[in-house]
Amino acid sequence: MSAGWIEKLRRTLGDDVVRTAPGDRFAYAFDAALEKRLPGAVVLPRNAEDVARAVRIAVDHGVPYVARGAGTNLCGGAVPSTGGLVVHLARMNRVLSIDRERRRAWVEPGVVNLHLHALLAPLGLFYAPDPASQKACTLGGNVGTNAGGPHCLKYGVTSTHVTGLEMVLPDGGTGRFSVDDAGYDLTGLFVGSEGTLGVATKIELNLMPAPEAVETFLVAFPSMEAAAQTVTDTISAGIVPATLEVMDRLTVDAVEAFVGAGYPRGAEAVLLIELDGARGVIAEEGERVRAICRKNGAAEFRRAADERDRQKFWEGRRGAYPAMARLAPNVLVEDGVVPRTRLPEAVRRVRAIADREKLRMGLIAHAGDGNLHPNLIFDERDPLETQRVKAAGHDMLRVCVELGGSISGEHGIGSDKREAMRWLFTPDTLGLFRRIKTALDPAGLCNPDKLLPVAEPSAPPVEIRGAESEALGLRIESVEQAQKWLRRAAAEKRPLTIAGHKKRLAGDVRGPLLDLTGLAAVVRHDPANFTLTVQAGARIPDVHRFLAATGQHLYVFGEGTVGGVVSRNAGGGPPLRDQILGMTVALPGGDLAVLGAPVVKNVAGYDAAKLLIGAWGSLGVILDLTFRLHPVPAPSARASDPPRPAFWNVPALGTVKKAFDPDNLLNPVLFERP
Repeated sequence: MSAGWIEKLRRTLGDDVVRTAPGDRFAYAFDAALEKRLPGAVVLPRNAEDVARAVRIAVDHGVPYVARGAGTNLCGGAVPSTGGLVVHLARMNRVLSIDRERRRAWVEPGVVNLHLHALLAPLGLFYAPDPASQKACTLGGNVGTNAGGPHCLKYGVTSTHVTGLEMVLPDGGTGRFSVDDAGYDLTGLFVGSEGTLGVATKIELNLMPAPEAVETFLVAFPSMEAAAQTVTDTISAGIVPATLEVMDRLTVDAVEAFVGAGYPRGAEAVLLIELDGARGVIAEEGERVRAICRKNGAAEFRRAADERDRQKFWEGRRGAYPAMARLAPNVLVEDGVVPRTRLPEAVRRVRAIADREKLRMGLIAHAGDGNLHPNLIFDERDPLETQRVKAAGHDMLRVCVELGGSISGEHGIGSDKREAMRWLFTPDTLGLFRRIKTALDPAGLCNPDKLLPVAEPSAPPVEIRGAESEALGLRIESVEQAQKWLRRAAAEKRPLTIAGHKKRLAGDVRGPLLDLTGLAAVVRHDPANFTLTVQAGARIPDVHRFLAATGQHLYVFGEGTVGGVVSRNAGGGPPLRDQILGMTVALPGGDLAVLGAPVVKNVAGYDAAKLLIGAWGSLGVILDLTFRLHPVPAPSARASDPPRPAFWNVPALGTVKKAFDPDNLLNPVLFERP
């Protein structure tokens, strides 16, 4: 870091914006995790231009910087680099506009989540993501971590509801992005990137109409397993509640001592169920839920009598963290996720770890989506106990990965879990994430040392031998064959064109044409968890016929291949970006990137899968896709056939292209001026 940067901040932004006193700086040395690092200065910008000026000064002087909201992050994501700059966005807290007709709102990042909810309620609207910290957490922080919350089971996490962003990019320039833009889904990439790819200064949100009626039930069970089975049975019955929240006995007893929410003391598990929608529908669903609970041994089934009663139920759930904090000076909240049906096994194994280390632990779960929060109470003044707690927390996350899940469902990775990313992603996938980071932040100053582990030594290049046919129409029938052609093309700097069912993804042919219809198998169907993994060359009508006998439904339409529809973003129904849980992609050069996970909640790493939707085959060869299935048929929809966008016309798209395909070998026509 060069000298004079703090004085330049003062001259440019003014003394009322810049803070350098030791006490002021110490308040920004930590978030809700344990790590502490003292920044060199803090700025409190008044507007987007202040943010851009501060970032440009930081970049000019080689100063690392981090954007910060309320500091509720639980994994060190908002902790600054020692001596670096904190950009605190609390002053940028205006709701800029609400369009009731389009159900969209523009807000600044410092708006508190609950304040927006309160503003929307009289308008008959609501914003679905509702983290437990919503009384304090800001929407900018929610965007950074792709925050979730209890109501995300039915309505989706933050990325489902962010439709546009105004950003200060890592070099201090600005950009405006929308999910309605043609080309790569840059909005989806920035959401959940934990502030490592830029600073959001304005956020466009999708709003929901308030439901006609809401019914909330508090149910006591003799075991966590019985509560978890009730969750599985409810969703398998075609009922999708707004929330399915479970708490164990220690948590319930702590909540009652703190809040007095009326939870039944002594119950081994309490399940909070909320249904919303048309009055007649939820009345019928409520009776079915009651029967399912009774079948699984519910000891008590209580319906909220009125709104005050309902809010009391929720006060208990949202008060779980502070209730646990009353039992010891510190609480470590882990955030693993598993396929929903593996939740009972995850609970058993997580409890065994806590027992082994002689630690007190409460358990909370967003049970409908398999998101598990072990709350470990301890005293950080005891270094040995702190070490045991941290090690136990990481062991619990390993269990989640072993059961087919992820190391974060909603809290993010930050600095605390970055090394654990190696458990979840291959070196090739982590390498892709690093190239994305470097392409957008070549100086490496935008919230560095977060999210991604230190790079491994590079593997030696694969030697290419032998000749291959130059004929067009090469039919790919295996992953290895696709990798072979991509390696050869990279070695010889030859372009390739990708094709699906009777349709080239990018129009003009450059070099050999890879026909993916030979990759047409169903890889894995998990009916209990409502997920399907299918190869990209499978035709959509064939996939629908496969699912017809299961009573489950895929909301993807058209006559072509699954990969072709995704690559053109030609879904025509509910957005594909909200249905794809993951994919396997062969990158230029032949590396395989395995993106996402077969769980409905996963915020580990960059959401690079969204970039492939609507990419027209220009970033990699999609080999398989994992979809979220649905228990009921989709509303009637017809597949669209969008025109090919002018990728060359948007510089940010070219930047992302270079991270994936620096030599422009895949469907290169997209980046050639007409």
